[in-house]
Amino acid sequence: MPADKGKKKRLGEYLIEKGLVNSGQVQMALVEQKKAGSRLGQTLIELGFLKEEELIVVLAQQLGLAHIDILSYGLKPSVVNLVPEQVARRYELIALEKVANNLTIAMADPLNVFAIDEVQQLTSCMIEPVICSRQALFKVLDRCYKETEAQPKEDTASFEAPQRFVQDSKDQMPLIAGKEIIELVDSIIRLCVEERATDIHIEPDEEEIRVRCRVDGFLREFKTYPKDAQLSLTSRIKVLAGLDISEKRVPQDGRFRFEINGRKLDLRVSTLPTVLGEKIVMRILDKAMVIVNLDKLGFLPHDQEKFEKLIRRPYGMILVTGPTSSGKTTTLYSALSTINTVEKNILTVEDPVEYRLKMISQVQVNPRAGLTFAAGLRSFLRQDPNVIMIGEIRDLETAEIAIQSSLTGHLVLTTIHTNDAPSTITRLIDMKIDAFLVASAVSGILAQRLIRTICENCKEAYTPNEETLCSLKFDTGAAPYTFYKGKGCDACNGSGYRGRIGIYELMLIDDAIRAMILANAPIVEMKKTAKQHGMNTLREDGLKKVVNGITTIEEVLRATAEEAKG
Repeated sequence: MPADKGKKKRLGEYLIEKGLVNSGQVQMALVEQKKAGSRLGQTLIELGFLKEEELIVVLAQQLGLAHIDILSYGLKPSVVNLVPEQVARRYELIALEKVANNLTIAMADPLNVFAIDEVQQLTSCMIEPVICSRQALFKVLDRCYKETEAQPKEDTASFEAPQRFVQDSKDQMPLIAGKEIIELVDSIIRLCVEERATDIHIEPDEEEIRVRCRVDGFLREFKTYPKDAQLSLTSRIKVLAGLDISEKRVPQDGRFRFEINGRKLDLRVSTLPTVLGEKIVMRILDKAMVIVNLDKLGFLPHDQEKFEKLIRRPYGMILVTGPTSSGKTTTLYSALSTINTVEKNILTVEDPVEYRLKMISQVQVNPRAGLTFAAGLRSFLRQDPNVIMIGEIRDLETAEIAIQSSLTGHLVLTTIHTNDAPSTITRLIDMKIDAFLVASAVSGILAQRLIRTICENCKEAYTPNEETLCSLKFDTGAAPYTFYKGKGCDACNGSGYRGRIGIYELMLIDDAIRAMILANAPIVEMKKTAKQHGMNTLREDGLKKVVNGITTIEEVLRATAEEAKG
Protein backbone atom coordinates (compact mmCIF):
# COMPACT_ATOMS: atom_id res chain seq x y z
CA MET A 1 0.00 0.00 0.00
CA PRO A 2 1.45 3.43 -0.90
CA ALA A 3 2.70 5.34 2.10
CA ASP A 4 1.02 8.59 1.02
CA LYS A 5 -2.47 7.15 0.63
CA GLY A 6 -3.69 9.06 3.68
CA LYS A 7 -2.54 12.29 1.99
CA LYS A 8 -4.55 11.86 -1.20
CA LYS A 9 -5.26 15.19 -2.89
CA ARG A 10 -8.76 16.58 -2.97
CA LEU A 11 -10.47 16.76 -6.35
CA GLY A 12 -10.11 20.55 -6.54
CA GLU A 13 -6.39 20.37 -5.87
CA TYR A 14 -6.01 17.60 -8.46
CA LEU A 15 -7.84 19.63 -11.13
CA ILE A 16 -5.72 22.73 -10.41
CA GLU A 17 -2.53 20.64 -10.60
CA LYS A 18 -3.64 19.32 -14.01
CA GLY A 19 -4.22 22.90 -15.21
CA LEU A 20 -7.90 22.28 -15.98
CA VAL A 21 -9.22 24.97 -13.57
CA ASN A 22 -7.74 27.71 -11.41
CA SER A 23 -8.09 28.25 -7.65
CA GLY A 24 -10.60 31.09 -8.11
CA GLN A 25 -12.89 28.85 -10.13
CA VAL A 26 -12.65 26.11 -7.49
CA GLN A 27 -13.50 28.56 -4.70
CA MET A 28 -16.51 29.83 -6.64
CA ALA A 29 -17.65 26.26 -7.28
CA LEU A 30 -17.27 25.37 -3.59
CA VAL A 31 -19.62 28.23 -2.66
CA GLU A 32 -22.21 27.07 -5.21
CA GLN A 33 -21.73 23.46 -4.18
CA LYS A 34 -22.74 24.23 -0.59
CA LYS A 35 -25.91 25.96 -1.81
CA ALA A 36 -26.93 23.16 -4.17
CA GLY A 37 -25.63 20.21 -2.16
CA SER A 38 -24.09 18.67 -5.29
CA ARG A 39 -20.63 17.23 -6.07
CA LEU A 40 -17.76 19.65 -6.76
CA GLY A 41 -17.05 18.15 -10.18
CA GLN A 42 -20.65 18.46 -11.33
CA THR A 43 -20.78 22.05 -10.04
CA LEU A 44 -17.66 22.95 -12.06
CA ILE A 45 -19.30 21.48 -15.17
CA GLU A 46 -22.53 23.41 -14.59
CA LEU A 47 -20.57 26.65 -14.15
CA GLY A 48 -18.81 26.01 -17.47
CA PHE A 49 -15.33 25.78 -15.93
CA LEU A 50 -14.82 22.12 -16.82
CA LYS A 51 -15.92 19.64 -19.47
CA GLU A 52 -17.49 16.37 -18.43
CA GLU A 53 -14.95 14.37 -20.45
CA GLU A 54 -12.09 16.09 -18.58
CA LEU A 55 -13.69 15.34 -15.21
CA ILE A 56 -14.14 11.66 -16.09
CA VAL A 57 -10.46 11.28 -17.02
CA VAL A 58 -9.29 13.03 -13.85
CA LEU A 59 -11.60 11.04 -11.58
CA ALA A 60 -10.48 7.80 -13.19
CA GLN A 61 -6.84 8.70 -12.53
CA GLN A 62 -7.47 9.94 -9.00
CA LEU A 63 -9.54 6.94 -7.93
CA GLY A 64 -7.69 4.32 -9.92
CA LEU A 65 -10.84 3.29 -11.82
CA ALA A 66 -11.50 2.53 -15.45
CA HIS A 67 -13.65 4.84 -17.58
CA ILE A 68 -15.75 3.65 -20.50
CA ASP A 69 -17.76 4.96 -23.42
CA ILE A 70 -21.17 3.74 -22.32
CA LEU A 71 -22.83 4.59 -25.66
CA SER A 72 -20.74 2.06 -27.55
CA TYR A 73 -20.69 -0.61 -24.83
CA GLY A 74 -22.38 -3.93 -25.61
CA LEU A 75 -24.94 -4.13 -22.81
CA LYS A 76 -26.68 -7.40 -21.89
CA PRO A 77 -30.38 -7.21 -20.86
CA SER A 78 -29.89 -10.11 -18.44
CA VAL A 79 -27.23 -8.12 -16.55
CA VAL A 80 -28.93 -4.71 -16.84
CA ASN A 81 -32.08 -6.16 -15.26
CA LEU A 82 -30.21 -7.18 -12.12
CA VAL A 83 -30.61 -3.57 -11.00
CA PRO A 84 -34.21 -2.26 -10.96
CA GLU A 85 -34.87 0.80 -13.12
CA GLN A 86 -35.88 2.89 -10.09
CA VAL A 87 -32.53 2.25 -8.39
CA ALA A 88 -30.54 2.74 -11.61
CA ARG A 89 -32.12 6.13 -12.29
CA ARG A 90 -31.97 7.29 -8.66
CA TYR A 91 -28.25 6.61 -8.38
CA GLU A 92 -27.32 7.19 -12.07
CA LEU A 93 -25.74 3.83 -12.78
CA ILE A 94 -26.16 0.72 -14.94
CA ALA A 95 -24.99 -2.89 -14.64
CA LEU A 96 -22.41 -3.95 -17.26
CA GLU A 97 -20.96 -7.38 -16.53
CA LYS A 98 -21.48 -10.19 -14.02
CA VAL A 99 -18.70 -12.71 -13.55
CA ALA A 100 -19.25 -15.22 -10.74
CA ASN A 101 -20.17 -13.04 -7.74
CA ASN A 102 -18.64 -9.83 -9.11
CA LEU A 103 -20.83 -7.18 -10.74
CA THR A 104 -19.36 -4.28 -12.72
CA ILE A 105 -21.48 -1.14 -12.78
CA ALA A 106 -20.95 2.09 -14.72
CA MET A 107 -21.59 5.18 -12.57
CA ALA A 108 -21.74 8.89 -13.19
CA ASP A 109 -20.68 9.36 -9.56
CA PRO A 110 -18.41 6.53 -8.37
CA LEU A 111 -17.97 8.29 -5.01
CA ASN A 112 -21.59 7.57 -4.05
CA VAL A 113 -21.02 4.84 -1.47
CA PHE A 114 -24.74 4.65 -0.67
CA ALA A 115 -25.45 3.65 -4.26
CA ILE A 116 -22.77 0.96 -4.18
CA ASP A 117 -24.07 -0.38 -0.84
CA GLU A 118 -27.66 -0.58 -2.07
CA VAL A 119 -26.74 -2.36 -5.33
CA GLN A 120 -24.58 -4.76 -3.32
CA GLN A 121 -27.53 -5.53 -1.03
CA LEU A 122 -29.97 -5.94 -3.92
CA THR A 123 -27.78 -8.25 -5.96
CA SER A 124 -25.68 -9.93 -3.23
CA CYS A 125 -22.64 -9.30 -5.47
CA MET A 126 -19.30 -7.61 -4.94
CA ILE A 127 -19.48 -4.29 -6.79
CA GLU A 128 -16.73 -3.02 -9.09
CA PRO A 129 -17.52 0.54 -10.26
CA VAL A 130 -16.29 2.21 -13.43
CA ILE A 131 -16.86 5.83 -14.55
CA CYS A 132 -18.98 7.00 -17.46
CA SER A 133 -20.52 10.22 -18.80
CA ARG A 134 -23.69 11.33 -17.00
CA GLN A 135 -25.39 12.58 -20.17
CA ALA A 136 -24.50 9.43 -22.08
CA LEU A 137 -25.75 7.31 -19.19
CA PHE A 138 -29.17 8.99 -19.29
CA LYS A 139 -29.51 8.10 -22.97
CA VAL A 140 -28.50 4.49 -22.33
CA LEU A 141 -30.91 4.15 -19.39
CA ASP A 142 -33.80 5.38 -21.54
CA ARG A 143 -32.88 3.00 -24.32
CA CYS A 144 -32.26 -0.08 -22.17
CA TYR A 145 -35.31 0.09 -19.94
CA LYS A 146 -37.64 0.98 -22.81
CA GLU A 147 -36.35 -2.06 -24.67
CA THR A 148 -36.87 -4.19 -21.58
CA GLU A 149 -40.47 -2.97 -21.21
CA ALA A 150 -41.08 -3.73 -24.89
CA GLN A 151 -39.99 -7.38 -24.55
CA PRO A 152 -42.90 -9.87 -24.86
CA LYS A 153 -43.79 -11.56 -21.57
CA GLU A 154 -42.80 -14.98 -22.86
CA ASP A 155 -39.25 -13.73 -23.56
CA THR A 156 -38.60 -12.33 -20.09
CA ALA A 157 -37.85 -15.79 -18.74
CA SER A 158 -34.76 -15.92 -20.93
CA PHE A 159 -33.20 -13.03 -18.97
CA GLU A 160 -31.17 -13.89 -15.90
CA ALA A 161 -33.48 -13.10 -12.98
CA PRO A 162 -31.85 -12.81 -9.55
CA GLN A 163 -31.69 -16.05 -7.63
CA ARG A 164 -34.54 -16.60 -5.17
CA PHE A 165 -32.07 -17.17 -2.38
CA VAL A 166 -28.37 -16.31 -2.26
CA GLN A 167 -26.07 -17.45 0.53
CA ASP A 168 -24.30 -14.70 2.50
CA SER A 169 -21.03 -16.06 3.84
CA LYS A 170 -20.75 -13.52 6.64
CA ASP A 171 -24.15 -13.96 8.24
CA GLN A 172 -24.75 -17.55 7.10
CA MET A 173 -28.32 -16.60 6.24
CA PRO A 174 -30.03 -16.64 2.83
CA LEU A 175 -31.03 -13.34 1.27
CA ILE A 176 -33.96 -12.53 -0.99
CA ALA A 177 -32.36 -10.74 -3.89
CA GLY A 178 -33.17 -8.08 -6.46
CA LYS A 179 -36.67 -6.80 -7.14
CA GLU A 180 -38.33 -9.27 -4.78
CA ILE A 181 -37.17 -7.56 -1.60
CA ILE A 182 -37.99 -4.09 -2.97
CA GLU A 183 -41.50 -5.22 -3.86
CA LEU A 184 -41.90 -6.97 -0.50
CA VAL A 185 -41.02 -3.88 1.54
CA ASP A 186 -43.15 -1.64 -0.69
CA SER A 187 -46.15 -3.97 -0.36
CA ILE A 188 -45.84 -4.15 3.45
CA ILE A 189 -45.87 -0.35 3.70
CA ARG A 190 -48.68 0.12 1.18
CA LEU A 191 -50.97 -2.50 2.70
CA CYS A 192 -50.38 -1.25 6.25
CA VAL A 193 -51.13 2.32 5.15
CA GLU A 194 -54.33 1.10 3.51
CA GLU A 195 -55.24 -0.44 6.88
CA ARG A 196 -54.77 3.05 8.42
CA ALA A 197 -51.77 1.92 10.46
CA THR A 198 -49.71 4.46 12.41
CA ASP A 199 -46.81 2.09 13.14
CA ILE A 200 -45.35 -1.01 11.49
CA HIS A 201 -43.47 -3.51 13.69
CA ILE A 202 -41.11 -6.02 12.06
CA GLU A 203 -40.12 -8.54 14.71
CA PRO A 204 -37.81 -11.57 14.47
CA ASP A 205 -39.00 -14.81 16.03
CA GLU A 206 -37.42 -18.26 16.37
CA GLU A 207 -38.76 -19.66 13.08
CA GLU A 208 -40.34 -16.68 11.30
CA ILE A 209 -40.43 -12.92 11.05
CA ARG A 210 -43.66 -11.31 12.18
CA VAL A 211 -45.13 -8.04 10.91
CA ARG A 212 -47.64 -6.26 13.11
CA CYS A 213 -49.28 -2.87 12.58
CA ARG A 214 -50.89 -0.49 15.03
CA VAL A 215 -54.39 0.56 13.98
CA ASP A 216 -56.53 2.85 16.15
CA GLY A 217 -54.01 2.46 18.97
CA PHE A 218 -54.01 -1.38 19.02
CA LEU A 219 -51.43 -3.73 17.54
CA ARG A 220 -52.73 -6.45 15.24
CA GLU A 221 -50.85 -9.15 13.37
CA PHE A 222 -50.49 -8.31 9.69
CA LYS A 223 -48.45 -11.16 8.19
CA THR A 224 -45.62 -13.55 8.90
CA TYR A 225 -42.72 -14.35 6.59
CA PRO A 226 -40.07 -17.10 6.50
CA LYS A 227 -37.05 -16.58 8.71
CA ASP A 228 -34.98 -16.62 5.51
CA ALA A 229 -36.36 -13.17 4.64
CA GLN A 230 -35.15 -11.49 7.83
CA LEU A 231 -31.73 -10.20 6.80
CA SER A 232 -32.88 -8.93 3.40
CA LEU A 233 -35.97 -7.27 4.87
CA THR A 234 -34.07 -5.41 7.59
CA SER A 235 -31.24 -4.46 5.23
CA ARG A 236 -33.63 -3.01 2.66
CA ILE A 237 -35.38 -0.84 5.25
CA LYS A 238 -32.06 0.31 6.71
CA VAL A 239 -30.83 1.31 3.24
CA LEU A 240 -34.02 3.34 2.67
CA ALA A 241 -33.58 5.08 6.03
CA GLY A 242 -29.89 5.83 5.46
CA LEU A 243 -28.71 3.56 8.27
CA ASP A 244 -25.54 1.48 8.53
CA ILE A 245 -26.50 -1.98 7.27
CA SER A 246 -23.30 -3.53 8.64
CA GLU A 247 -24.02 -2.35 12.21
CA LYS A 248 -26.32 -4.80 13.96
CA ARG A 249 -25.18 -4.41 17.57
CA VAL A 250 -26.54 -0.97 18.51
CA PRO A 251 -29.90 0.79 17.98
CA GLN A 252 -30.16 3.17 15.03
CA ASP A 253 -32.67 5.83 13.99
CA GLY A 254 -33.42 7.22 10.54
CA ARG A 255 -36.24 8.25 8.24
CA PHE A 256 -37.31 8.17 4.60
CA ARG A 257 -40.17 9.33 2.41
CA PHE A 258 -42.69 7.10 0.69
CA GLU A 259 -45.35 8.06 -1.83
CA ILE A 260 -48.66 6.26 -2.45
CA ASN A 261 -50.84 7.59 -5.27
CA GLY A 262 -49.54 11.12 -4.79
CA ARG A 263 -49.90 10.90 -1.01
CA LYS A 264 -46.52 11.71 0.56
CA LEU A 265 -45.62 9.98 3.81
CA ASP A 266 -42.66 10.31 6.16
CA LEU A 267 -41.54 7.11 7.88
CA ARG A 268 -39.41 7.29 11.02
CA VAL A 269 -37.37 4.13 11.45
CA SER A 270 -36.00 2.72 14.69
CA THR A 271 -33.91 -0.46 14.91
CA LEU A 272 -33.30 -2.46 18.08
CA PRO A 273 -30.87 -5.40 18.35
CA THR A 274 -32.48 -8.42 20.03
CA VAL A 275 -31.24 -11.96 20.68
CA LEU A 276 -33.14 -13.12 17.56
CA GLY A 277 -32.01 -10.29 15.28
CA GLU A 278 -32.91 -6.67 14.71
CA LYS A 279 -36.44 -5.48 15.44
CA ILE A 280 -37.60 -2.56 13.30
CA VAL A 281 -40.43 -0.13 14.01
CA MET A 282 -41.55 2.29 11.31
CA ARG A 283 -43.69 5.23 12.46
CA ILE A 284 -45.93 6.48 9.64
CA LEU A 285 -46.29 10.25 9.61
CA ASP A 286 -49.03 11.53 7.33
CA LYS A 287 -49.38 15.31 7.32
CA ALA A 288 -52.89 15.12 5.88
CA MET A 289 -53.98 13.09 8.91
CA VAL A 290 -52.34 15.36 11.52
CA ILE A 291 -53.06 18.92 10.43
CA VAL A 292 -56.81 19.00 10.99
CA ASN A 293 -59.25 21.67 12.11
CA LEU A 294 -60.00 21.90 15.81
CA ASP A 295 -63.64 20.98 15.19
CA LYS A 296 -62.48 17.58 13.86
CA LEU A 297 -60.57 16.61 17.01
CA GLY A 298 -63.61 15.73 19.13
CA PHE A 299 -64.05 18.78 21.35
CA LEU A 300 -67.52 19.33 22.76
CA PRO A 301 -68.77 22.74 21.49
CA HIS A 302 -68.34 24.65 24.76
CA ASP A 303 -64.83 23.22 25.34
CA GLN A 304 -63.77 24.09 21.79
CA GLU A 305 -64.97 27.66 22.30
CA LYS A 306 -62.99 27.97 25.53
CA PHE A 307 -59.85 26.44 23.97
CA GLU A 308 -59.99 28.74 20.94
CA LYS A 309 -60.23 31.76 23.26
CA LEU A 310 -57.13 30.51 25.08
CA ILE A 311 -55.00 30.08 21.96
CA ARG A 312 -56.05 33.48 20.57
CA ARG A 313 -54.84 35.30 23.68
CA PRO A 314 -51.68 37.39 23.15
CA TYR A 315 -49.85 35.85 26.12
CA GLY A 316 -50.03 33.08 28.69
CA MET A 317 -49.04 29.43 28.92
CA ILE A 318 -51.20 26.53 27.71
CA LEU A 319 -50.18 23.00 28.65
CA VAL A 320 -51.44 19.89 26.85
CA THR A 321 -50.98 16.76 28.93
CA GLY A 322 -51.44 13.05 28.54
CA PRO A 323 -49.45 9.83 28.00
CA THR A 324 -47.46 8.99 24.89
CA SER A 325 -49.62 8.56 21.76
CA SER A 326 -52.56 10.47 23.21
CA GLY A 327 -52.67 12.97 20.34
CA LYS A 328 -50.91 15.91 22.04
CA THR A 329 -48.85 16.82 18.95
CA THR A 330 -51.94 16.75 16.75
CA THR A 331 -53.72 19.14 19.12
CA LEU A 332 -50.76 21.54 19.21
CA TYR A 333 -50.29 21.53 15.44
CA SER A 334 -54.02 22.07 14.91
CA ALA A 335 -53.95 24.97 17.39
CA LEU A 336 -50.97 26.56 15.62
CA SER A 337 -52.66 26.15 12.23
CA THR A 338 -55.77 27.85 13.62
CA ILE A 339 -53.93 30.98 14.79
CA ASN A 340 -51.25 31.04 12.07
CA THR A 341 -51.36 34.31 10.10
CA VAL A 342 -48.81 36.54 8.34
CA GLU A 343 -49.06 38.98 11.26
CA LYS A 344 -47.72 36.45 13.77
CA ASN A 345 -44.18 35.19 14.23
CA ILE A 346 -44.54 31.60 15.41
CA LEU A 347 -41.51 29.55 16.50
CA THR A 348 -41.36 25.92 17.60
CA VAL A 349 -38.67 23.77 19.19
CA GLU A 350 -39.40 20.04 18.83
CA ASP A 351 -37.85 16.60 19.20
CA PRO A 352 -38.38 15.54 16.51
CA VAL A 353 -39.99 17.93 14.02
CA GLU A 354 -42.67 15.58 12.74
CA TYR A 355 -44.34 17.81 10.14
CA ARG A 356 -43.48 21.04 8.37
CA LEU A 357 -45.91 23.89 8.95
CA LYS A 358 -46.11 26.80 6.52
CA MET A 359 -44.97 30.24 7.74
CA ILE A 360 -43.78 28.70 11.04
CA SER A 361 -40.09 28.47 11.95
CA GLN A 362 -39.43 25.02 13.39
CA VAL A 363 -36.25 24.02 15.22
CA GLN A 364 -35.06 20.43 15.72
CA VAL A 365 -33.45 19.67 19.10
CA ASN A 366 -29.84 18.50 18.78
CA PRO A 367 -28.32 17.81 22.22
CA ARG A 368 -24.95 16.76 20.75
CA ALA A 369 -24.57 20.22 19.25
CA GLY A 370 -25.78 21.87 22.45
CA LEU A 371 -29.21 22.71 21.02
CA THR A 372 -31.55 21.64 23.81
CA PHE A 373 -35.11 22.82 24.45
CA ALA A 374 -33.75 25.40 26.88
CA ALA A 375 -31.03 26.63 24.49
CA GLY A 376 -33.55 26.96 21.69
CA LEU A 377 -35.92 28.93 23.91
CA ARG A 378 -33.19 31.37 24.94
CA SER A 379 -32.49 32.08 21.26
CA PHE A 380 -36.20 32.39 20.50
CA LEU A 381 -36.56 35.40 22.79
CA ARG A 382 -34.15 37.31 20.52
CA GLN A 383 -36.25 36.44 17.45
CA ASP A 384 -39.24 38.66 18.37
CA PRO A 385 -41.81 35.84 18.57
CA ASN A 386 -45.55 36.18 19.18
CA VAL A 387 -46.16 32.47 19.75
CA ILE A 388 -43.75 29.79 21.00
CA MET A 389 -44.44 26.06 20.88
CA ILE A 390 -42.25 23.73 22.96
CA GLY A 391 -42.44 20.04 22.11
CA GLU A 392 -42.20 18.96 25.75
CA ILE A 393 -41.21 20.32 29.15
CA ARG A 394 -38.64 17.82 30.42
CA ASP A 395 -36.61 19.76 32.99
CA LEU A 396 -36.62 22.73 35.34
CA GLU A 397 -34.60 25.00 33.04
CA THR A 398 -37.02 24.57 30.14
CA ALA A 399 -40.00 25.09 32.43
CA GLU A 400 -38.52 28.29 33.90
CA ILE A 401 -37.77 29.84 30.50
CA ALA A 402 -41.23 28.87 29.21
CA ILE A 403 -42.93 30.52 32.19
CA GLN A 404 -40.79 33.65 31.92
CA SER A 405 -41.65 33.83 28.20
CA SER A 406 -45.37 33.72 28.95
CA LEU A 407 -45.00 36.41 31.62
CA THR A 408 -43.19 38.75 29.21
CA GLY A 409 -45.94 38.88 26.63
CA HIS A 410 -45.65 35.65 24.62
CA LEU A 411 -48.19 32.89 24.04
CA VAL A 412 -46.51 29.59 24.96
CA LEU A 413 -47.94 26.17 24.02
CA THR A 414 -46.28 23.03 25.31
CA THR A 415 -46.81 19.46 26.54
CA ILE A 416 -46.09 17.65 29.78
CA HIS A 417 -46.75 14.11 31.06
CA THR A 418 -49.42 13.94 33.78
CA ASN A 419 -52.62 11.91 34.20
CA ASP A 420 -55.10 14.78 34.33
CA ALA A 421 -55.31 18.57 34.19
CA PRO A 422 -55.28 19.43 37.94
CA SER A 423 -52.27 17.23 38.73
CA THR A 424 -50.24 19.25 36.21
CA ILE A 425 -50.12 22.06 38.77
CA THR A 426 -48.51 19.70 41.30
CA ARG A 427 -46.07 18.45 38.67
CA LEU A 428 -44.83 22.00 37.95
CA ILE A 429 -44.45 22.81 41.64
CA ASP A 430 -42.64 19.50 42.20
CA MET A 431 -40.19 20.64 39.51
CA LYS A 432 -39.33 23.53 41.90
CA ILE A 433 -41.32 26.19 40.02
CA ASP A 434 -42.64 28.76 42.52
CA ALA A 435 -46.39 28.56 43.03
CA PHE A 436 -46.87 32.29 42.34
CA LEU A 437 -45.15 31.87 38.94
CA VAL A 438 -47.39 28.92 38.05
CA ALA A 439 -50.50 30.87 39.11
CA SER A 440 -49.41 33.94 37.11
CA ALA A 441 -48.19 32.25 33.92
CA VAL A 442 -50.52 29.32 33.23
CA SER A 443 -53.77 30.19 31.41
CA GLY A 444 -55.17 26.72 30.88
CA ILE A 445 -54.41 23.00 30.99
CA LEU A 446 -55.83 20.46 28.55
CA ALA A 447 -55.65 16.76 29.43
CA GLN A 448 -56.56 14.32 26.67
CA ARG A 449 -56.79 10.71 25.56
CA LEU A 450 -57.62 9.02 22.26
CA ILE A 451 -60.55 6.60 22.13
CA ARG A 452 -61.80 4.45 19.29
CA THR A 453 -65.03 5.37 17.51
CA ILE A 454 -67.77 2.95 16.52
CA CYS A 455 -67.59 1.61 12.97
CA GLU A 456 -70.41 3.21 10.98
CA ASN A 457 -70.75 0.15 8.73
CA CYS A 458 -71.77 -2.22 11.53
CA LYS A 459 -73.15 0.18 14.12
CA GLU A 460 -76.16 -1.12 16.03
CA ALA A 461 -78.26 0.24 18.90
CA TYR A 462 -78.92 -1.38 22.28
CA THR A 463 -80.48 -0.40 25.60
CA PRO A 464 -78.08 -0.53 28.58
CA ASN A 465 -79.21 -2.25 31.77
CA GLU A 466 -79.96 -0.30 34.93
CA GLU A 467 -76.94 -1.66 36.79
CA THR A 468 -74.56 -0.27 34.13
CA LEU A 469 -76.28 3.11 34.23
CA CYS A 470 -76.08 3.28 38.02
CA SER A 471 -72.38 2.40 38.07
CA LEU A 472 -71.70 5.27 35.69
CA LYS A 473 -73.95 7.67 37.65
CA PHE A 474 -76.54 8.11 34.91
CA ASP A 475 -80.01 9.27 35.93
CA THR A 476 -81.97 6.03 35.76
CA GLY A 477 -85.25 7.90 36.17
CA ALA A 478 -84.80 9.68 32.84
CA ALA A 479 -86.12 8.33 29.54
CA PRO A 480 -84.52 5.04 28.39
CA TYR A 481 -81.00 5.52 27.04
CA THR A 482 -79.98 4.20 23.64
CA PHE A 483 -76.30 3.34 23.31
CA TYR A 484 -74.45 1.94 20.29
CA LYS A 485 -71.77 -0.61 19.52
CA GLY A 486 -70.19 -2.19 16.45
CA LYS A 487 -70.90 -5.85 15.83
CA GLY A 488 -67.80 -6.27 13.62
CA CYS A 489 -67.44 -6.30 9.85
CA ASP A 490 -64.81 -6.37 7.11
CA ALA A 491 -64.44 -2.57 7.19
CA CYS A 492 -63.30 -2.62 10.83
CA ASN A 493 -61.55 -6.00 10.65
CA GLY A 494 -64.11 -7.43 13.06
CA SER A 495 -63.27 -5.04 15.90
CA GLY A 496 -66.44 -2.93 15.82
CA TYR A 497 -64.30 0.23 15.84
CA ARG A 498 -62.95 2.36 13.04
CA GLY A 499 -61.04 5.60 13.64
CA ARG A 500 -60.24 7.54 16.80
CA ILE A 501 -61.32 10.76 18.45
CA GLY A 502 -60.17 12.72 21.47
CA ILE A 503 -61.71 13.07 24.91
CA TYR A 504 -60.70 16.19 26.81
CA GLU A 505 -60.48 17.74 30.25
CA LEU A 506 -59.99 21.51 29.95
CA MET A 507 -59.19 23.39 33.14
CA LEU A 508 -59.09 27.19 32.91
CA ILE A 509 -56.89 28.94 35.46
CA ASP A 510 -59.32 31.55 36.75
CA ASP A 511 -59.06 33.69 39.91
CA ALA A 512 -60.46 30.94 42.14
CA ILE A 513 -57.96 28.35 40.89
CA ARG A 514 -55.09 30.87 41.17
CA ALA A 515 -55.96 31.49 44.79
CA MET A 516 -55.95 27.75 45.46
CA ILE A 517 -52.53 27.36 43.77
CA LEU A 518 -51.09 30.14 45.95
CA ALA A 519 -52.66 28.57 49.04
CA ASN A 520 -51.19 25.15 48.13
CA ALA A 521 -54.68 23.63 48.19
CA PRO A 522 -55.05 19.85 47.68
CA ILE A 523 -55.52 18.70 44.08
CA VAL A 524 -58.83 17.06 45.01
CA GLU A 525 -60.20 20.43 46.12
CA MET A 526 -58.82 22.15 43.05
CA LYS A 527 -60.48 19.55 40.80
CA LYS A 528 -63.79 20.00 42.63
CA THR A 529 -63.66 23.76 42.12
CA ALA A 530 -62.73 23.40 38.45
CA LYS A 531 -65.76 21.12 37.92
CA GLN A 532 -68.01 23.66 39.59
CA HIS A 533 -66.67 26.21 37.10
CA GLY A 534 -67.57 24.06 34.09
CA MET A 535 -64.73 21.53 33.66
CA ASN A 536 -65.70 18.06 32.42
CA THR A 537 -63.38 15.27 33.50
CA LEU A 538 -62.01 12.90 30.87
CA ARG A 539 -64.57 10.25 31.81
CA GLU A 540 -67.47 12.72 31.78
CA ASP A 541 -66.42 13.96 28.34
CA GLY A 542 -66.17 10.36 27.12
CA LEU A 543 -69.60 9.39 28.48
CA LYS A 544 -71.17 12.31 26.63
CA LYS A 545 -69.69 10.85 23.46
CA VAL A 546 -71.24 7.50 24.41
CA VAL A 547 -74.65 9.15 24.70
CA ASN A 548 -74.05 10.83 21.32
CA GLY A 549 -73.40 7.43 19.70
CA ILE A 550 -69.74 8.11 18.94
CA THR A 551 -68.05 5.47 21.09
CA THR A 552 -68.79 2.72 23.60
CA ILE A 553 -68.83 2.53 27.39
CA GLU A 554 -66.07 -0.11 27.32
CA GLU A 555 -63.77 2.17 25.33
CA VAL A 556 -64.28 5.13 27.68
CA LEU A 557 -63.68 2.97 30.76
CA ARG A 558 -60.48 1.60 29.22
CA ALA A 559 -59.12 5.07 28.42
CA THR A 560 -60.02 6.57 31.81
CA ALA A 561 -58.99 3.74 34.13
CA GLU A 562 -56.57 6.11 35.92
CA GLU A 563 -59.43 8.49 36.71
CA ALA A 564 -61.34 5.68 38.43
CA LYS A 565 -58.29 4.93 40.61
CA GLY A 566 -58.01 8.58 41.55
